[in-house]
Order: sequence, then C-alpha cells, then structure tokens
Amino acid sequence: MSLLNLDPTVVATARRLAARAAEPVIALARAHTTVAVERATLRLAGITGADTGHRAGDVPWVNRVVDTVREHCGLEHGVALPVFHALRQHDLAGLTELAEATAAGQIRYTLPKGREATRALSAARTAIGRGLRTIDRNRAQRDRLVARLGDPPQRPWIYLIVATGDIDEDVVQAASAARAGADVIAVIRSTGQSLLDYVPEGATHHGFAGTYATQENFRIMRAAMDEVSKEVGRYVRVTNYASGLCMPEIAVLAGLQRLDMMLNDSMYGILFRDINPIRTFVDQRFSRQVHARAGIIINTGEDNYLTTADAVEAAHTVTVSQLLNEHFAHEAGLPDPLLGLGHAFEINPDLPDSFRLELAHALLARELFPDAPLKWMPPTKHMTGDVFRGHLLDGFFNLAGVLTGQSILLVGMMTEAVVTPWLSDRDLALANVRYVLGAAGNLREDFRPAPDGFIVKRAHQVLGEAVDLLERIVDDGLLNAIADGTFGLMKRPPDGGKGADGVVEKADGYRNPAIELLEAR
Repeated sequence: MSLLNLDPTVVATARRLAARAAEPVIALARAHTTVAVERATLRLAGITGADTGHRAGDVPWVNRVVDTVREHCGLEHGVALPVFHALRQHDLAGLTELAEATAAGQIRYTLPKGREATRALSAARTAIGRGLRTIDRNRAQRDRLVARLGDPPQRPWIYLIVATGDIDEDVVQAASAARAGADVIAVIRSTGQSLLDYVPEGATHHGFAGTYATQENFRIMRAAMDEVSKEVGRYVRVTNYASGLCMPEIAVLAGLQRLDMMLNDSMYGILFRDINPIRTFVDQRFSRQVHARAGIIINTGEDNYLTTADAVEAAHTVTVSQLLNEHFAHEAGLPDPLLGLGHAFEINPDLPDSFRLELAHALLARELFPDAPLKWMPPTKHMTGDVFRGHLLDGFFNLAGVLTGQSILLVGMMTEAVVTPWLSDRDLALANVRYVLGAAGNLREDFRPAPDGFIVKRAHQVLGEAVDLLERIVDDGLLNAIADGTFGLMKRPPDGGKGADGVVEKADGYRNPAIELLEAR
C-alpha cells in the first residue's frame, strides 16, 4: 500500500526521462568494446591461470592473449575470431596452450575470412557456451540450496563486511558473522584493486584494508559459506565487487563460482575512481548481462554521492541515479528482483528533523522501486569517533530500515572513522540490528505518515527535483552532466579518466559470441 500517494504521471515522466537520458550512452556502449570485455569473453571460453615467468610479475593469460591480438590485428572485430582461428591453425589442444605459445612469440594472430571465420566463430560459441552452462548450473544450484536450507526468516537481510586482506582469516570472520546473524557476507577488495587492469590469480593473503578479488578467493569463500549455511539452517549469500577496470571479468568469475550479489554501479567508477566514462558504461552493460544470466543481485552505489555532496540538497541526484541505474539494468536484461538499488542514511544528525528526512528519502526509494531489493547504507559521513553516539545513530538507521521496508541492511559500525572494525565491533553491531528487528520488525504495518505531513511533502519535493534534473540531463546529455559535477560533485569529462586507452570502437562485422548468447537468452 502506498504511503506517499505519489502521482503516477510524475513517476512515469521520471522513468521516461531517465530512458531518454540513458539511450545515447547505451548506443555508445553498443558501439564499443573494451579490453576487459574481450578478456571476460575468453574467461567464459575457459582461459585460466597466469604467465608466472614474466619479468614484471605474474600476467594473467587473458591479458597476454588480448594484448597480443590487439597488437597483431586489433580488437575492432573482437578477440574471439582471431583466437579460435589461431587455435585451429596451429592445431593446439586448448586455450592455455595457445596462451603459452603466445607468450613465447610463436603465434601471429590474424582475422579469418570466409569459411575460416565461420569455423572460428562456431568453435568460439561452443567454448563460451560451456562457460555459460557452468553459470546456469550454479544458478540452479543456488535455487536448490535456498529451497532446501531456506532464506533468512526476516527482511531486511543483514549484510556485513569482512576485510582482513587474508582470505583464510576472512573465512573465519565470515563464519563467525553468519553464526551471529549475518545473512550476506561481503568481502571488500584490497585498496586500489579497482584500478588494476588485470585480475590477480590464486588465493591471496596480503591485501591492504581488504582482500583481492580472485577466482580462487571466490571459490574458497563460497565453499566455506556453503558449510556454514548447513550449520545455521539458512542460505548465507556472498558478495564481492564487479567494478573498476576489470568489471566484466569479475562478473564472469562471480558467475563461475556462484557468488550471489555483486556491487555494480553505472557511474561509481567514473565518479569515485576516475575511470573513463565510456569504458565504464561499456563494461557495466556486459557485466549486467552476465549478472542477469547468473541470477546475481547487483548493488548500486548511490550512497557514495552523499559522502561528498550534502544528503539533503543532493537527495534528488540519488533518485535520478537510481532511475538511470534501473534503465541501464533493464536494457541489459537484469530484472527488478536482481536490482539492489542503493541509498543511504547520511543526513547530518544535528539538522532538525533529520530522522524524518531520512524516512522520507528511504520511503521514496521503496515506493518508486517496489520490486527491487533495495540496499540501505548506514551512516559514515557524520560519524565522529564517539562510539556511543555512533552506536545510537546505527540504531536509528536500523529503525528507519525496518519502518520503510528496506531489503538489504548493511550493518553500521560504531567504530566507523576510528579503526577498521574488530570482530567484537561487528558482534556489537549485529546485536544492535538483532534488537531492532526483534523489537520493531513488524512496526512497518503501523507506520502511516500523515498524508499532508512533513515526510510525504518532502518525498514529493525530492521526486519533483529529480524530474527537473532529468529534464536538464536530457537536454544537455548524461556525459556532460557527469562532466559538470552533477553527481557527488565529481567532474569527470568523457574523454578523460583511467582506462580510456582500453576502449575500442567496433568495426562492421564485430563478433562476440558471449554477447550474442547472452542477448539471445
């Protein structure tokens, strides 16, 4: 039942404007590929491992092959045809052998024509199809485990971050958190990994303020949480980060290892990591196609805008970004039940009526996107180091989540802005959530803001401001709006940013069987 009585005409206008604002960017994404998309394609085809003998350190085989193909014949037609043509031409047993021969300088890649191109395309489709069938089996396995073990008994799901740098220690902390009530375990990445243009290989034990996202680390954490899920009697979900310069590859690895959620935002990398906008939009489209196939819930990053911009003045930019993220997701085939749109509890608590404002913003998100598993983020910007005040703020955040029907609740830490939280801090934070869910978990059925009161008026105001901003974006262009600092006060021009040299305009005749198979589905 609607509590805000939003005007359906205004809501429809907002979505129509978001679609118009997004379409030119989608056209750009369709017209380009990136080195990361091509590497992700080869990962689906089965390439794993790294060149461990390189003088600069381990280089993943996908990087070695894609870089060499680009050097020899370009990526304008995609990597699949040259790679599978070379595999047949040199009568090699598999892609790893091809990669080793590439590193040894024994392969000269060329773009096949005619019958040779048809054969290469058929072989590529077969190999990539095997990778997609693995993802399909993992999705079915998740469904079976949820049916057997059950989902958490309540919403919102309790989402907790572990981040030790050592995957083995992460497993210990994740298991403890799940036993204490956490429903979703997020392994935050090592500082700076989003700016690496390769995915490290193997299990890692040396991350800084986080643990490297690797295929083996994904496997280790998923296997450990499967065991804990049996113990606690509910399916414990695992989250990581499909963002940065390797967004498409990490999305593929998540699907291959049955991760359940991935942070995946259309503009986060542009705004907060200064990654080239076109590179980001191309990569996020492919990654969302993979997430849709894998049944992975994405979490978008609108909460980050409010750590740099004022949470009251910029509230409408969050709504605009949510609407854009929704359209980008739908265009890539991602349905509402997998669309974990983000928002946050970041209003200055010293502001009069701050809690009422938070309720208005959270309720607006809930009613605009009734079928989306919204991810509600705790206070960070105004945490001062006073752990008692911080614990109280987190309690208010938890209460707002319950009252407004949020789906995924990231556990706030009283030591935010002081230290990386200890295991004991996480235990206290989980106790805070458990108390609020137990004491007020059903309070939503009694919560009815006054029809012409403060909360309802504020929600209508924010939606109106969002429509006004979308009209300006339609006129000026989304890339120009990003360049002007519309979101999070970050100004990012379309021709700047990291990774721009990894963007390639597609030629006529570009073929990527991964995209073709994903879009056919």
